[in-house]
Amino acid sequence: MIRVTKSTIIDAPIETVWSVLRDFNSHTAWHPVVAQSEIEGGEPPDRVGCVRRFSLQDGARVREQLLSLSDREHRFTYCILEADVPLQRYVATVRLKPVTDRQRTFWHWQSTFRAPAGREQELARMVGRDVYEGGFAGLKHYLQQGGVAAPESAAGQTIVARAVVFERIGGPEVLAAREVNVPPPGSGEVRVRHTAVGINYLDIYIRRGSVPLAAPGDVLGVEAAGVVIDVGPGVTQIMRGDRVAYAMLPPGSYSTHRNVPADHLVRIPDGIDDDTAAAVLLKGLTAEYLLHRLHPLRSGEVVLVHAAAGGLGLLVSQWARALGATVIGTVSSEEKAREARQAGCHHVIVTQDYLFAEAVKSASGGHGADLIIDGLGERGAAQNLDSLAIFGHWVSVGQASGELPALFPHDLIAKSATFSRPVLFHYTADPHRLAEMAERLWSMLQSGRVRPLIGARYPLSAAADAHRALESRATRGSQILLP
Repeated sequence: MIRVTKSTIIDAPIETVWSVLRDFNSHTAWHPVVAQSEIEGGEPPDRVGCVRRFSLQDGARVREQLLSLSDREHRFTYCILEADVPLQRYVATVRLKPVTDRQRTFWHWQSTFRAPAGREQELARMVGRDVYEGGFAGLKHYLQQGGVAAPESAAGQTIVARAVVFERIGGPEVLAAREVNVPPPGSGEVRVRHTAVGINYLDIYIRRGSVPLAAPGDVLGVEAAGVVIDVGPGVTQIMRGDRVAYAMLPPGSYSTHRNVPADHLVRIPDGIDDDTAAAVLLKGLTAEYLLHRLHPLRSGEVVLVHAAAGGLGLLVSQWARALGATVIGTVSSEEKAREARQAGCHHVIVTQDYLFAEAVKSASGGHGADLIIDGLGERGAAQNLDSLAIFGHWVSVGQASGELPALFPHDLIAKSATFSRPVLFHYTADPHRLAEMAERLWSMLQSGRVRPLIGARYPLSAAADAHRALESRATRGSQILLP
């Protein structure tokens, strides 16, 4: 077998380069030897198995098939099915890696093939010089001219995206993979190719029907990170190739592509990868408003964090400790207790029966909790009331054990306590406030004071498995889907 290997450095960030190359039909825009190209059968050009049929400037014709594509590894592999040039059993791999300063990209291109006897050197030279080195030069020129092709070469066209919908109200078994049309972005919108999708308990509440924010047949998910591939009229603050993330209603993030109002997007800064952004944005924005807006935390206060080893719990525990609070966490196992301690909990209560009030009072020297971050719901309600300090603030952010029972004002009188049931999306509705909240979150991440844990990654098609794991209380940290 003949092996040809070439590499180069591109003066552009990896996501900019990848946004062009991952489109299996984009080479007409940047490769100097390609004349015309189309994807057979109208399939999306990032779908594994799709076939591109193209002609070269000299009239030669080629058919190639996409064998694999990984957004996580910035890599794809393809093979030649038919060609006028006698490259036999030709298989090639393109792989990108960020250069240390993250503003440039290392591009590695390699192939193996057989050639007719006596033509080995000729064809190896042709592949290395005309295909690879010519492609390197073509893409560099293309980017220097300001070209960032919309992946899928679909600016102004409808994209067929892969998505996960809930077919009816019920358990994880109601989740199903579907194809959905994503039209060109409208006024004020951008089209995003998702690279990572966050999973939240809100998705489960919607699927169960306890929070009616979507109807059966709709795509689930309220959080994702990705790359802007197309912008609609009136959008000036976001550009093609930007790395962005969002946490918003209505649901629809369990998909490969989606149109999003530009005002709902935040840019992902260098040094924070897409997986982390998708895993922490919704939970991190929640931690920000809980500790800086709803209840501006004071040093020395006692904070009780339920599910302290979960995605939100880990973030709130670290953030509260960084602000000088004494943090008490509840978890369901000794393994999760270790995670909670590492995240900054001064005291950890292991309980599976929702009995924690006495332990909270003991850990706080009888003071109780000044702030309770409660995602438990029904089964923890009475214990939360008992755990509150005088002037304590109980904040309900979820109902994993069932809907909270009715709470009457006289329940709070004994401790002059307050109760809140806030909604993140009210806080993020104003774009300027959203930007401030996101900036504080990115700062906490970049400083190392908050270190998120991604407990599991699932392919988009395995969303049901991710839901089962989350509902079983077997998860640690945040979970994400990879489209």
